[in-house]
Amino acid sequence: MDIISLPIKHDNEEIEGTYRLVMASVMRAKALSMGALPAKASKAKKITTLAIEEVVSGAVIVLSGNAAVKAREDAKEMVHKRVMDEAQQKETMPEDITELEKDLKVYLSEKSGTEKKKTIEDIFGD
Repeated sequence: MDIISLPIKHDNEEIEGTYRLVMASVMRAKALSMGALPAKASKAKKITTLAIEEVVSGAVIVLSGNAAVKAREDAKEMVHKRVMDEAQQKETMPEDITELEKDLKVYLSEKSGTEKKKTIEDIFGD
């Protein structure tokens, strides 16, 4: 098993220091743990190791400065838009659910009215 030891040597010029490398790896590990697909093939068995490998190899883009601020704002806006869409769908759903409940009640009442209720003696006999 390969173990990554610190300090990690990397040639990626976009990552200016160890702190930025660690923070980028942490964010990538969170994304991987939440279901993101790996950016490259790896033999790593742990998510954290895979995240570090992806960041060091440049398979994941690391933003800094104004680009990072803009990307974070865009992500918040997208999340807000998705939440608002889901809330709007939930507002329309109760009407559909009540209609479904009504139909189900009608079906169950019709079904129970047509079937004769069986007693234990009818089921098991004498």
